[in-house]
Amino acid sequence: MMDIAIGCDEAAFTLKETIRDFLAAEGHTITDYGTHDAAPVLYPDIAVTVAEAIKAGKHERGVLLCGTGIGVAISANKVHGIRAAQTHDTYSAERAMKSNNAQIITLGSRVIGPELAKTIVKAYLSSQFSGGPSAEKISRIAYYEERLPV
Repeated sequence: MMDIAIGCDEAAFTLKETIRDFLAAEGHTITDYGTHDAAPVLYPDIAVTVAEAIKAGKHERGVLLCGTGIGVAISANKVHGIRAAQTHDTYSAERAMKSNNAQIITLGSRVIGPELAKTIVKAYLSSQFSGGPSAEKISRIAYYEERLPV
């Protein structure tokens, strides 16, 4: 079982609650970074907080949700060393980990329903980075991350 960080904006609050409960029932340890109700919030604040917690080693992986999954992915990827992948199917969720060693996946509550979201999260958490040809590509991402200005 894993220690997982989860967070969302108001558009994805209901789906986040569903995924949080699903993960807890699967035996994972969950830290919920909010939002905790349907009041409007700035999703970049939550996404960056989750990404920073993962970078600091507080959690093994993360799940971020917003209306499309796009905004939280962009925001989390602003944290140096974090790879957040937008996923809307089980194949992309699996590849996010196996090929890209993504610490975070993002989901869109206006794009997918709760049952599909559960299968996507499960596919991601069941996958491990496979290395192989992808290892060189991940190293190249890290190279550019170190080389380019912050």
